[in-house]
Amino acid sequence: MSEIFEHNLEVIGSRWPGLLARLLAEDSESLAVELVEGLGSTLSVAGIQLTSRHDRVAEARLQAASLQAGRPLLHLYGTGLGDLQQVLLELPTLQRLHVHILNGALFKLVLGLLDQRSWLNDSRVELSYAADHPEILLPFFALPAELVLADDCNARMRDRLVGEVHLTFNNREFDPQSATIVQRLQDTREVFGADRDVAELFSTRAGQRIYVIGTGPTLEQQFDKLRAIGEQPDRPLFISVDTAYRPLREHGIRPDIVVSIDQRIGFRHLPPEASDGIPLVYMPMSDPQVLHAWKGPRYGGYSISPIYASVREQFHRGLLFVGGSVLHPAVDLAVKMGAARITLFGADFAFPLNKTHAGWKDGDLGPGVELARHWVLDGQGRRVRTQLNFRRYLVELERYIARHPQVVFLNSSLAGARIVGTGFDQEFMQ
Repeated sequence: MSEIFEHNLEVIGSRWPGLLARLLAEDSESLAVELVEGLGSTLSVAGIQLTSRHDRVAEARLQAASLQAGRPLLHLYGTGLGDLQQVLLELPTLQRLHVHILNGALFKLVLGLLDQRSWLNDSRVELSYAADHPEILLPFFALPAELVLADDCNARMRDRLVGEVHLTFNNREFDPQSATIVQRLQDTREVFGADRDVAELFSTRAGQRIYVIGTGPTLEQQFDKLRAIGEQPDRPLFISVDTAYRPLREHGIRPDIVVSIDQRIGFRHLPPEASDGIPLVYMPMSDPQVLHAWKGPRYGGYSISPIYASVREQFHRGLLFVGGSVLHPAVDLAVKMGAARITLFGADFAFPLNKTHAGWKDGDLGPGVELARHWVLDGQGRRVRTQLNFRRYLVELERYIARHPQVVFLNSSLAGARIVGTGFDQEFMQ
């Protein structure tokens, strides 16, 4: 061990003895590290530059300036080279700085190269792994490089941080004043006003089992079992998302309820020919032509989105939770119907089996597999490719599950993303 490493570890051992053992077990030698030089220098890890190579301190001051002044408490996600910690501790109003490790091996590497004792010794500093907390803590700053370099242990917290950082950007297309949104709400107003209230379905399945069926690739592994179960008396209720409806029907499976919220869902997703008797739960942004053609009963509802504010003033309807994916209101409907146990199908939030969706060609419902640049951990702890918005949807489902401890949530596959808060339904394990 280098002398710098020993000095840094001495401080950590005295202040956070439990953390010391974990850091010593980290494999920093496997990191692909390069020195990058400019007017100054920095490190590049796996091709990701940790800081400016010209003036690290100036960059840290710019980062600190982006935070609201006068905060007595700040959370810093990522350890970097220690520059931002030093700058933040110069703030006269700061009373507590909680530093959250996003990559343990990287932090161990830096401890062996640079003296970090100045901020480690500061009594205002707390240090922990990000994964030691169930949720991200506010207010925070996340070091951009470590949002990419976060290790497997801290991947779940990385996804929450990225989702929070991107929130404003993601909501930009849901402007209540958008001409497209205003026109669609006007187009659906008549049919929506005449249709039934989704709240009529609430509390109608108290204590029962419900299957919520998404369109992830692992759904293809369950078609035969679902078809067989669908023919049994007293079977669980099948709630299908819109994009799963056609593949289910093509495999001889008739869902009991279909849920749709996306304005882009058309007849290729919801062919009306055999829809007699199948309730469709939807929101006012749905395509009015698809609604008129649907032969089963229709139930309208809302999310809390401000785009529905004007319609809510005119028509009273039940609320369903939406966190970006149609799977969210499908799950919320099952809970509000009274489900005691929910098994998820095709809730993969990833591209296992080298596919994007069950029953659809690659790219039919979004970017193809070859464009996937992100990852999540699957049910066996292995990395599986995904896209950025899928990670956000996963986070929102996990948060929803945490808010409903009275319901048992199960997943039907190990191949998709691991969903925190769910167990595995042994009846469907492959």
